[in-house]
Amino acid sequence: MVRLVNGFCRAVTVLMAVALMVMVALVFGNVVLRYVFNSSITQSEEISRWLFVWITFMGCVVALREHTHLGTDALVSRLPPLGKKVCLVLGHLTMLYVCYLVLRGAWEQTRINMDVLAPSTQLPMAVLHSAGVAFAACAGVVLLLDLWLLFTGHMGDADLVTVQESEDLAALKLPGGESAGAVNNHKH
Repeated sequence: MVRLVNGFCRAVTVLMAVALMVMVALVFGNVVLRYVFNSSITQSEEISRWLFVWITFMGCVVALREHTHLGTDALVSRLPPLGKKVCLVLGHLTMLYVCYLVLRGAWEQTRINMDVLAPSTQLPMAVLHSAGVAFAACAGVVLLLDLWLLFTGHMGDADLVTVQESEDLAALKLPGGESAGAVNNHKH
């Protein structure tokens, strides 16, 4: 299951990179068309906006799986392993509830907007709202996987804090999964 979710996240990362390239090509091409040829492709702005929404939502799923969301771990990192586990379970249950709310709301918006067409592309607006459905479903699976790993004993103590204090410390990950900042804190 872990390999399947990790493979899915790698595939999503590749798709996000492709979507970003398409966005850049559409926006840059439209700028060139406007200033050089005094025309434009009206659909490019709408498609770029939709791709941006999808990249944002699916990027959150990848960040959730890789535990790279920024947050404050000042309290949780100082707790004993049992306290970290309790905080992880409470945090994940709260996030699962939020995923349920997002799923319910996005599903309702997707259903409502199936027949509503976007102004320039004439595609259903449900395409835009379905990004929330995809996010909530995928994030829910990632959160349940983390809980399963915790309860089956496959999650190490270094994995119990699932946020990064800063981007700089997140970039300095050491081979054991512990960040360079955590190693420096243990030395003092």
